[in-house]
Amino acid sequence: MHRRMFLQAATGLAALKPDSVSRAHAATSSINDRTPEAAARDEDYWRDIQQAFTVDRNIINLNNGGVCPSPKIVQDAMRRQLEFSNMAPAYTMWTVLEPEIESVRTRLAASFGCDPEEMAITRNASEALEIVQLGLDLKPGDEVLTTDQDYPRMITTWQQRERRDGIKLKVISFPTPPPSLDDLYQRFQRAITPRTRVIHFCHITNLTGQIFPVKKICQMARSRGIEAIVDGAHAYAHFPYKHEDLDCDYYGTSLHKWLLAPHGTGFLYVRKEKIEKLWPMMAAPASMNANIRKFEEIGTHPAANHNAIAEALTFHESIGCDRKAARLRYLRSLWTERLSQFPNVTIRTSPDPAQSCGVVLVSVEGKKAPALADELWKQRILVVPIVHKDFEGLRVTPNIYTTPREIEIFTSAMEKLIKA
Repeated sequence: MHRRMFLQAATGLAALKPDSVSRAHAATSSINDRTPEAAARDEDYWRDIQQAFTVDRNIINLNNGGVCPSPKIVQDAMRRQLEFSNMAPAYTMWTVLEPEIESVRTRLAASFGCDPEEMAITRNASEALEIVQLGLDLKPGDEVLTTDQDYPRMITTWQQRERRDGIKLKVISFPTPPPSLDDLYQRFQRAITPRTRVIHFCHITNLTGQIFPVKKICQMARSRGIEAIVDGAHAYAHFPYKHEDLDCDYYGTSLHKWLLAPHGTGFLYVRKEKIEKLWPMMAAPASMNANIRKFEEIGTHPAANHNAIAEALTFHESIGCDRKAARLRYLRSLWTERLSQFPNVTIRTSPDPAQSCGVVLVSVEGKKAPALADELWKQRILVVPIVHKDFEGLRVTPNIYTTPREIEIFTSAMEKLIKA
């Protein structure tokens, strides 16, 4: 009965649902015999993918590092479920739609490469990571090790624990770009003291797009009895990897970034044997101590948001993460190769595929990043000015809906500003 009600409620919107997934599948079948790098340059293929989005083409949006637009098929799924929820929420939302979170959990776990009983669905990476940051038992004098390029909200969380619990936050720095992945590893290794209890670091930084040697750092931390928390906010569905490639105990990410899921969705991975000793951020009964779902005890929330993650996964899988990463690196090359010819331009992100993907920071000597961003916005080109104590620049993040023509417009505008 409730399934029939849901289908009836969806009827009015069904006609609006584009065939973006079937088009993506059909387009993909035509390039299955090509490498991801070759597919990245096939504009006919990517034109079909671009048609799945409802973005405003009067704006060249090169700020996909913060939050990304969802393809229309995801928007429609969320809208259908929200309308159905409002028919009789105590029944339609809580009884009918909310249990479907288990299907989403299973699919996310398969995509990440973990047991579903290690996968909690959250509202964003910040919530996922703060669950771990605030849930670990730490004593006065215990040290937490992170970098000065970690996400500000996560640093703020540790600073609150410093004030409240008497722990000590130790921050290390690194050049942009670093000379190697091993250099990053060694910086953590050298900074460890007998008081170090936690290492908190980004899988890929939000400032420059630097990818870290996650597995090596996590295994080093575990061998010394140190907890390692990985901030994967910008990593999941951005470039290909599985949990086995990371071997981490805690991992938090946002799904409204590169997965293109509804805004306000994320997940937290906790290794099964770690769940019981990690306190949830919002209280859960003792009977849930070893249950990953204790981290989802947040009170009333919309089921539509997390249920529509399933459509985002289907869309993502129809393209393939290898192809997506190759396309992002190709779009990156279109502008970095041109701008790097100028002697006053520094690309602060390594071109090494092991160290970067679609997020790049560019600095122009003698030009303030906020002023450059303002000039670009006058032309309706959206980038992010980054100002750090050691560097500044523009963060440029295209997405799979971005066209080479849009990259050309941005690059030409930058060339004029560089010469001015």
